[in-house]
Amino acid sequence: MSSIPIRTADASDAAQILLNTIRRPVIMVDPEGYISFANADAEDFFRSSAPVLRRSTLSKLIPFGSPLLALVDQVRERRAPVNEYRVDISSPRLGIEKMVDLYAAPVPEFPGSVVVMFQERSMADKIDRQMTHRGAARSVTGLAAMLAHEIKNPLSGIRGAAQLLEQSASDEDRALTRLITEETDRIVALVDRMEVFSDERPIDRYPVNIHVVLDRVKAIAKNGFARGITIIEDYDPSLPPVYGNRDQLIQVFLNLIKNAAEAVGSDPLGEIMLTTAFRPGIRMSVPGTQERVSLPLEFCVRDNGPGVAEDLLPILFDPFITTKTNGSGLGLPLVAKIVGEHGGIVECDSNSRGTTFRVLMPAWKETVPDEPIPDQGNAR
Repeated sequence: MSSIPIRTADASDAAQILLNTIRRPVIMVDPEGYISFANADAEDFFRSSAPVLRRSTLSKLIPFGSPLLALVDQVRERRAPVNEYRVDISSPRLGIEKMVDLYAAPVPEFPGSVVVMFQERSMADKIDRQMTHRGAARSVTGLAAMLAHEIKNPLSGIRGAAQLLEQSASDEDRALTRLITEETDRIVALVDRMEVFSDERPIDRYPVNIHVVLDRVKAIAKNGFARGITIIEDYDPSLPPVYGNRDQLIQVFLNLIKNAAEAVGSDPLGEIMLTTAFRPGIRMSVPGTQERVSLPLEFCVRDNGPGVAEDLLPILFDPFITTKTNGSGLGLPLVAKIVGEHGGIVECDSNSRGTTFRVLMPAWKETVPDEPIPDQGNAR
């Protein structure tokens, strides 16, 4: 692989040195489709040195008909950056099961040129994260149905028997019967939470003002589990409505903010930030079709807690994964299920300085058939 010596006076060399430190493959494609620049990670990614890459067109390096070529053309035409999620560029040259996220942007200083950054995804990542970990959420569907039928009915009998025994029991035994009753109620509550996963009915969706949802969730949080924690808002007031279900979206952000509040804990400097933004370039594929759905609405819940352990990040949305002493590990899988059924995706980025949960959702379009819209209160 080629290397470039550091020369302080040469700005172009400094720029390449800087790009070589980015641990993502980065290339620049000129107006004729040739690779005019490649950083060190791009050399590894394409298995060729920078001089070889500069003699090649992008179309020769990736599979025929790859969405990447259309993406580059789209960026040239729109003169605006675009993100593309989960693009399959598998080939004998690049390797089998090569799945990447792409970021492409125009380079104003070089008209017609486009810079592309690749973020690799493994095949397991493709399967697990496609449509928001929906498979992980559904993995408890059968278990929930079985528990509801096979456990709740006997538990009601056990609870009734304990209450009858309590009437004639001594004070010492009465404490044991109350323990049986309380533990029975706790198990029933857990089964009730799991039953949500077996609900496969279509969602009643309509245009929802996300800021009304977030205001409601913030009010609940500030008067309960997030009392004393600073909650900062950074909203884009011009956002179009999200196409979703108001009550289910409240549940999503209530779970995420509760998770953030527990991460912050009693830290006097702890804070939670809620942000909304419009990201028109973000799209994702629909399994089994060639369709790519636009997800322009981005809603984030950030906290400045200690972060999530690195080994937990890949399985964070799986059922029963929790670091809390009394946690059930069903809150985030429920978030994944609801967001997935809305046609969106949820992701988590975390480090020692904090955690960000990012929810990407489709916007409501006028072409959607009119449906009754529940009263949502006054919009922001």
